[in-house]
Amino acid sequence: MSTDPLILCSKISKIYGRGEGSVQALREVSLEIFAGESVAIVGPSGSGKSTLLQVLGCLDKPTQGQYVLDGKDVLNLDDDHLSEIRGRFLGFVFQAFHLLPRLTLQENVALPLLYQGIKKKERLAQAVLALEKVGLTHRMTHRPHELSGGERQRGAIARAIVHNPRVLFADEPTGNLDSAVKHEILDHLCALNQNLGLTLILITHDSETAERAQRILYFRDGSIAREERR
Repeated sequence: MSTDPLILCSKISKIYGRGEGSVQALREVSLEIFAGESVAIVGPSGSGKSTLLQVLGCLDKPTQGQYVLDGKDVLNLDDDHLSEIRGRFLGFVFQAFHLLPRLTLQENVALPLLYQGIKKKERLAQAVLALEKVGLTHRMTHRPHELSGGERQRGAIARAIVHNPRVLFADEPTGNLDSAVKHEILDHLCALNQNLGLTLILITHDSETAERAQRILYFRDGSIAREERR
């Protein structure tokens, strides 16, 4: 791992609203995440973990503090630059699979490359490579309704990595899956981290999921209550 953190947050706070009705979702959060790490951010609903995901994923800006991503001060970037970072540097997997029902699995996986201006033939070829990494090339012509829940989530993972991001955010990635499929999905995510060196950040309320990460950050009331290394 590099001696410099890939992700560096210093005293990040996020406040929604103003005056008496304001809500402080994050309270001076400071953390470092290094390239190739797997980190779980754990906490109950309302603890601030999803707000932190929004900030780390360049989907929202904090009210105050500093966020440096791969040496860049994110808070000074405009929306176009933030969108470019998300499209090239970050990948996202959510609890809901967000696959478009009218597209085949291959077309769904290729979709992020469309926004980068990559030609169709190359998009589809890169989608096949991503599907190979999650063992789904045999299902690439199927549409989402023809796939199991586990296959749809594996397809969502392939879509998240089709552009070869450096960081993969997985927000409750097993929340809609049964126990057996849950472990299968976690195996795929951990393999991407261990075999490809992809930095993995898991957002979860589930302790069993969190235990698959090298490091666990426990969130409470908008701040890190404690940290555990495994």
